[in-house]
Amino acid sequence: MSQGHDGGMKMDNSGGSRGSHVRWVVLLLLCLMYLITYLDRVSLANTATLIMKEYGFSKVTMGVIFSAFIWAYALFQVPGGWLGDRFGPRRVLSTIMAYRTVIAVVTTMATGFYSLWGIRFALGVGEAGAFPTATRAMQMWYPRDERGFVQGVSHAASRFGAAIGPPIAVFIMIHYGWRSVFYVIGVLSLLWSLLYLLTYRNMPEEHEKVSREELARIRGLNENGEIKQANVAKRPKVPWSILLKHGNMWAVMCAYATYIYSLWFFLSWLPSYLIEYRKFTLIKTGIFASLPLAAGVVGDAFGGWLTDRLLIKTNNLKFSRRSVAIVAMLGCGTCTLFAALSASPLAALCYLTAAMFFLEMTIGPAWAVPMDIGGEFSGTVSGMMNMGGQFVGALSPTVFGYLVSRGSWVAPFGVSAGLLFIGAAIWAFWIDPEQSVIDKGEGTVGPAIGTIPTPAALGNR
Repeated sequence: MSQGHDGGMKMDNSGGSRGSHVRWVVLLLLCLMYLITYLDRVSLANTATLIMKEYGFSKVTMGVIFSAFIWAYALFQVPGGWLGDRFGPRRVLSTIMAYRTVIAVVTTMATGFYSLWGIRFALGVGEAGAFPTATRAMQMWYPRDERGFVQGVSHAASRFGAAIGPPIAVFIMIHYGWRSVFYVIGVLSLLWSLLYLLTYRNMPEEHEKVSREELARIRGLNENGEIKQANVAKRPKVPWSILLKHGNMWAVMCAYATYIYSLWFFLSWLPSYLIEYRKFTLIKTGIFASLPLAAGVVGDAFGGWLTDRLLIKTNNLKFSRRSVAIVAMLGCGTCTLFAALSASPLAALCYLTAAMFFLEMTIGPAWAVPMDIGGEFSGTVSGMMNMGGQFVGALSPTVFGYLVSRGSWVAPFGVSAGLLFIGAAIWAFWIDPEQSVIDKGEGTVGPAIGTIPTPAALGNR
């Protein structure tokens, strides 16, 4: 591999390994992190029944404790994404996971409402940078036509963690008590942090096992057959004035907010809903609460695959990102209403399972768009998207708990469905995956890494 006249790296046939697939090892590492993250995130929901009994918490009080994590998670999304852009995913993600180990242990020492609320808030502070920083890693390790897939698969792993959480938690609680659930999560987080430090590098150019062919697949080739160099600043200066005023940035944030609001029902109140309203036993809830989350695993992977497949087939970035998200949000809103109005507990469970499948289909396009429009600031842009989503999502457990305390288990689902229909409209008429949010002009982001040229880009040549 030699240096080209324009700064690219020219392909040659001498030496080196062939056909490496290191980027898929990176994906496996990130998937494991997402899985552990969601095991941790739903741990409080899975242990809520016993915690409420031990401390005498009401549903409203428990809803406020659920929301503590989300408020902190929302507030620190942008700082977390910025740290990932500035210091690199290797250092930031390993620190986040080690921090989670400490928080998991401290959770077992909670003495009441204030301490448990503070611990969950502290967890949200530390965990906020995880997904934006992982998005930065993906932006550096994958070409544009693989980004929807890797986002879908990694988020599928997170939902798999949420899906296996209830039966694992029930088993541990029955035999060892609810505190042991958090000890297990702490150990898993620490082991991942150490493994990640040993095997991951911030850029494929830094990894000794990445072949020329794989690097060419990631970066793409220029007109001279040379590998494009990554357009990466070591310490990028974020164009805040542009980002905060850009309509496309606000559109992405608002659409994601409608998704997050609905998601938090599944991550907070689902086990209690099945036990108290649908009258399932604790053992059955351990099984049935996993079904919607398992469907979410499939929805994540399918939505990510589909948006990339449509991009390859049509070469139309707008259509490939928008169409998947719109269909998914409309499907989820409709199934949510059916679940709320169903008289049969099993039918309601089936509708919730379908709703979660459609809801998670939005993840692939939703998290691919910040990489499409954010360039070297993709960590910050995805952090802003997640921040907007989590601010609205933080209201979800509290609103659900309040409406239920007023005697209605149906009204919260109506609110969720209405927001999803609004989200579909935002995707249809406002979000533009081809419009950069880091410069004042329109069109695709500058020298995007591994880019498939879009019609907008071709028209500007």
